[in-house]
Amino acid sequence: MKALALFSGGLDSMLAIKLITSQGIEVKAININIGFGATSDKSELMAKRAALAGASFEVIDVRNEYLQKVLFNPQYGYGKHFNPCIDCHAFMFKTALAMLKSENASFIITGEVLGQRPMSQRSDAMAKVKKLALDEEDLILRPMCAKNLPLTKPEREGWVDRDKLENISGRSRKRQLELVAKFGFEDFESPGGGCLLTLESFAKKIRDFIEFDKDMEVNDAQLLKYGRHLRLPNGAKMIVGRNELENELLRNLKTDKYEEIKLGDLIGAYSLLSANADEKDLELALKIALTYAKTQSDKEYQVGFKDKIYTSKAYENKESVSEFFIS
Repeated sequence: MKALALFSGGLDSMLAIKLITSQGIEVKAININIGFGATSDKSELMAKRAALAGASFEVIDVRNEYLQKVLFNPQYGYGKHFNPCIDCHAFMFKTALAMLKSENASFIITGEVLGQRPMSQRSDAMAKVKKLALDEEDLILRPMCAKNLPLTKPEREGWVDRDKLENISGRSRKRQLELVAKFGFEDFESPGGGCLLTLESFAKKIRDFIEFDKDMEVNDAQLLKYGRHLRLPNGAKMIVGRNELENELLRNLKTDKYEEIKLGDLIGAYSLLSANADEKDLELALKIALTYAKTQSDKEYQVGFKDKIYTSKAYENKESVSEFFIS
C-alpha cells in the first residue's frame, strides 16, 4: 500500500506522514510548487524532513498551470488578501489525485487540521475542496483530524487503522508537541503562514502588476518575491535588489519585459526597469538606481540602459524615493 502526501515541510505534514508510515504504509511526500511559497529554495530541507517521517520526496512544478487556472479566477474567491485558499487546495489535491496511477499509490494524505486556518480548514471548506478536486472516491485522508471527519475510503477498506489516527481541532499545538515527543522529531518548522499570497504587502504587488500587465508569466510572479518594487509616475515598473543574493536572483529571473540599468564600475544594487519606459520614467529610474549605489549626490555619473549611455545624479537621500514604492 502506498499514499501520496501533500507536503509543505511543516510540522503537521510531517506528523501526518508519520501516522501513516507507522502503519507500514509507503508514503511519497510531494511538494506542489505553485510559485508563492518560500523566497528561498527549501527543497533539500523538505526532503530531509520527509525522510525523518519515513517518506521519499519530490517537488512537482505547477507554477504555470496555477497562474492560468487558479490565481486570477478562483471559484470560491479570495481570503483576506490575494489568497484563493479553497481553490488552491483543490488544485493541489486534483494534481495529486491525477498522479495516483503513475505512482502506483492508492490515496492522498495531508497535514491539515480542522479549524486551524479560517478559510480552507473549516468542515464546509473541506467539502468544497473535495468537490473541486473531483475526489468522488473519498481518497483524501487527513490523519491529524480524521476522527472529526466522515470516513474515507482508506479507512472503510481497512487500508488505514482509523483508531491510530488523530482528532485534533483548532489552533492549539499541544497535541502536536506531544506527538513530536512520541516520534522523537528534533528538526521541524515552527507554525506559520508560509504562503506569500496571504501577505498584504505581496498582494499589493500582484494587484499593481495586473493593473498594468494582464499577462503574468512564471518569471513575472517570481520577480515579485525579490527586491524593492516601484511604480513610476508614467507607468514604468522598477525593481531594485536589496542585497547580493537578491541581485543575483533578479539577474537570473529577468525577462524581456525588463532591461537592466547598468552602473558600469559603480558598486550598487542591481536594478531592472520596464523595457518600454518613457523618457521621464527612465530619467527618474536612473536617479533611483544611482541612489542605491555608492555615489555622491552632487556628482554626475554615466549610466547605461539598453544600448545608450546617460548622465545622471543620485538623490540626496533614499527618502526621496519612498513615494514610488508599491509596498
